Amino acid sequence: MIAQRRPGAQTRLPLIQDPVWVDRPLDGNFEDALRECEVLVHLASHTPNPPYATLGECLYWNVQASLQLASQAYLCGVEKFVIAGSCFEYGLAAEGLKFITTNTPLQPTLSYPTSKAAASVAFEGFAREFQSKLKILRIFQAYGEGEDVKRFWPALRQAALAGDDFPMSLGEQVRDFIAVEEVAKQFCDHLDFSNSIAGRPEVHHVASGHQQTLLSFAEYWWQTWHAKGSLKPGAVPYRCNEIMRLVPALN
Repeated sequence: MIAQRRPGAQTRLPLIQDPVWVDRPLDGNFEDALRECEVLVHLASHTPNPPYATLGECLYWNVQASLQLASQAYLCGVEKFVIAGSCFEYGLAAEGLKFITTNTPLQPTLSYPTSKAAASVAFEGFAREFQSKLKILRIFQAYGEGEDVKRFWPALRQAALAGDDFPMSLGEQVRDFIAVEEVAKQFCDHLDFSNSIAGRPEVHHVASGHQQTLLSFAEYWWQTWHAKGSLKPGAVPYRCNEIMRLVPALN
């Protein structure tokens, strides 16, 4: 396995076995490494956590640079592509829906989800034009080891283990939470392209199939960690354009 990483970057968790690392910015030339590849799995993204970068920056890295990498791969003989997407590409279209399907329109809000939605459209066009096999895997509410400490689950754990209180929103948001280990498993499963057709891009949801409120999720982990402090629902306001229900139909 060959993997790209930014120069100077290190993995957040120790690996059982390191891939062959190519230390190069995403918009660099990877043709030397891509000639040995059969499938391009694209997981990189620019500012996936708030505060997001500007729309221009997100479009450059998440669309232009990413598509440039795919084009290099195609010229090197790669015909199979797995692209990580985001459930937040659906945005406002999720309002009022009990379950989101892969045919739900993309109506994102804010810069990062907008750039990921644009990337989905661009990669689908790429696959049709070059008759490639493509899977876009939209990840729902992932959590687990290796997350940025500013995200909900690691921040919750930090407070629980320190014995601190944890201020949060009212927690009425309904989500499909999925552990990062299961995300990795589903991505590996999708490396099988035996039933895929060239030029017909596929969109799949990466999710657990279990819906719950943010508050019930927090309460479960708070009890699991035997936290001494208290959860403080309502101490933090909802974010602007908060999507209250984001639950997928699994295909």
